[in-house]
Amino acid sequence: MHFKWNNKINQVTENTLVVGMDIAKHIHYACFVDERGRVIEKAFAVHQSKEGFGNLYEKILQTMKEAKKTEVIIGIEPTGHYWMNLAYFLDQYGIPLVMVNQCT
Repeated sequence: MHFKWNNKINQVTENTLVVGMDIAKHIHYACFVDERGRVIEKAFAVHQSKEGFGNLYEKILQTMKEAKKTEVIIGIEPTGHYWMNLAYFLDQYGIPLVMVNQCT
C-alpha cells in the first residue's frame, strides 16, 4: 500500500531528532520534534542564506546533545525550487532530507 511512506517513517527511531520545515522564498520555518511527534523546539525562522542555514545546523547540534539524540532527519514539503539551497547545504553535512506530501 503506502510503501514509500512506510520507508520514510521507518527512518525515525527513538534516537532521531525530527525537523519539520515549512519552505518559503525568503524565510523557512523549522520545528523540532521527537519520534512520537512531541515538540522539542517550537517553530523558529530559518533565513534562506548561508548564515541562516549555519544557524539551523548549530541549533540542530545543540538540540541533539540536549535531547540525547544521535540521528537527525529533516522533512519538507518541497515548494517550487526554494528548497534546493537547503538541500545542498544539508548534503554537505550528511543530514538526510525527505520530501513529504501533506496529501499522502
